[in-house]
Amino acid sequence: MTTALPTVDRSAVRSFVDTYIVPEADRWDRDGAIPPELLDRLAEAGLWAPFLPAEVGGAGLDMVRLGAVHEEVGRGCSSVRSLLTVHTMVSWAVQRWGSEAQRERWLPELAAGRVLGAFCLSEPGAGSDAVGIATTATAHGNSWLLSGVKKWITNGARADLFLVFARTGPSISAFLVPRGAPGVRVEPIHDMLGTRASMLAEVTFDDVVLGPDALLGPSGFTSGMVLTGVLDLGRYSVAAGSVGIVQACLEACAEHAGRRTTGGQPLTDRQLIRSKLSDMVTDVRAARLLVAEAGRLKDAGDSATLMATWVAKYFASTAAARHASEAVQVHGALGCAPGSPVARFYRDAKVMEIIEGSNEIQRITIAEEAFRSPYTGRTDD
Repeated sequence: MTTALPTVDRSAVRSFVDTYIVPEADRWDRDGAIPPELLDRLAEAGLWAPFLPAEVGGAGLDMVRLGAVHEEVGRGCSSVRSLLTVHTMVSWAVQRWGSEAQRERWLPELAAGRVLGAFCLSEPGAGSDAVGIATTATAHGNSWLLSGVKKWITNGARADLFLVFARTGPSISAFLVPRGAPGVRVEPIHDMLGTRASMLAEVTFDDVVLGPDALLGPSGFTSGMVLTGVLDLGRYSVAAGSVGIVQACLEACAEHAGRRTTGGQPLTDRQLIRSKLSDMVTDVRAARLLVAEAGRLKDAGDSATLMATWVAKYFASTAAARHASEAVQVHGALGCAPGSPVARFYRDAKVMEIIEGSNEIQRITIAEEAFRSPYTGRTDD
């Protein structure tokens, strides 16, 4: 019998983050990696895939509460949250689209964090535009031959299981590829601008032979269903993590303003500083509500969650970038110093505007909503 993971709620996760993540996040950022002991602590706390059902070792968390979990982790360290994001994407895909045999094999391992997942879509010549995928999977009897290169793969340097999207003729299909499969080669990527501890890698698949059990969902089914669903969940996590960045900026600036004086006056009395903080308070509340709405629609099985998630991710990521810049400004030279948390927030927030669909693509997509109905944006119909 599988033992369920610990109860997961916002207060417990906030305590976990303040105890184990916040004090070390800047060191991990400098080192460019998350240490194994933190990965183990995440497993002990039940944070890798708490949305999975109890029968496979999850906590049965709904999407609204999962968003709160990823917000709190993002408040502490965007690199750690990024690991949870891609692991969530892989775990959800197996739960939603996997065969009975795939679910039995992988879900208990993913829930417990004994197997860590990575999402392999981006390539040297294809990022947000999945149409440009060049990696191929060719059928050979009952097997597949996988060839190609994936780049900028979060947790790629550490992951045990890759969810790989490859071209199968005119369609795109998804494959579960163990790290140890012959022909898989991993090259870590260092010194990125932000989320520097998220253990990015370039993953090469050199004529990797996969059995029929590697295919996730029916062949040719992926581009319209699996890929859309997985990317939507990734955007949701990034949106929640971006809320966490704004919250972290707000807390850092409030603390700094409370102890710093200029011209004999505390920063808390400076109107321009108060203006910046008021904008942070407003935007973090608005972003949190947008993420929660997207989560509620996911829990209800409402397809409107796709657009709600686009909106939440766009608003939250742009807010994170704006307020992280303001947080550096509030801190002055201290905000630019080595080891400054707000400097890390600034660099990480820029990444949020790019990953899981760049903000330019999001704006194009969201604009389509304006032409669909005179009741655009209403959620009470």
